[in-house]
Amino acid sequence: MDLALKDRVYVVTGGTRGLGHAVARELVGDGAKVVITGRDGRRAAEAAAELGPNAAGVAVDNADPEAPGRLIATARERFGGFDGILVSVGGPPAGRLADNTDAQWQASFDSVFLGSVRLARAAAAELGDGGAIGFVLSITVHEPATGMVISNGLRPGLAGFAKSLADELGPRGIRVFGLLPGRIGTDRMRELDGLAADPGASRAANESGIPLRRYGTPEEFGRAGAFLLSPAASYVTGVMLSVDGGARHGF
Repeated sequence: MDLALKDRVYVVTGGTRGLGHAVARELVGDGAKVVITGRDGRRAAEAAAELGPNAAGVAVDNADPEAPGRLIATARERFGGFDGILVSVGGPPAGRLADNTDAQWQASFDSVFLGSVRLARAAAAELGDGGAIGFVLSITVHEPATGMVISNGLRPGLAGFAKSLADELGPRGIRVFGLLPGRIGTDRMRELDGLAADPGASRAANESGIPLRRYGTPEEFGRAGAFLLSPAASYVTGVMLSVDGGARHGF
């Protein structure tokens, strides 16, 4: 299937590793050009070099109010255009209600929520017909996860924001969507499993509660993200796509 990605230009935040990097790799593999971001400048440059000449790495923090303008300007200056953005942010710290401080809540809000809103707002002002705005969220949008109270609080709000944005931007031909990863085999997922009170129970849940009975691979998630960003998904907007191997039993 031709995703019609050749020479289209995307910004992928959190694109130096994990799920963001997986989507960036698929985009470049199908002919797109990407600006990827990470907080560490050296890692951003290395990750871009791994993707090849159609990738540029920029060191930014999603919480920085100047980040959106800088990233869109970089896309235009380096690759001559801007066709969409995927907002992927590192997960907030794990913990139950009593474990997380006000400072952790504030930092997570600034990065995960407000930073995403700023990026989407800047993208919406620059994109035209055929543009796309995507958010990497979590299946906690639908089913809160034990010991992830900050994520449980912020991710559903972003899903509601994305749906509102889809309604607002649809008449301009700009699509908005969310990707809801489940148990994808990233360093982050394995770190959370390591924090579980009973890692053996966590692994057993992965095997027994999911129809596909395994972790997803970053490549599988990346293909889903590249498709939704691409013109091939031109009539898909306002959706929250669960990429979880069937873990969620509801519709």
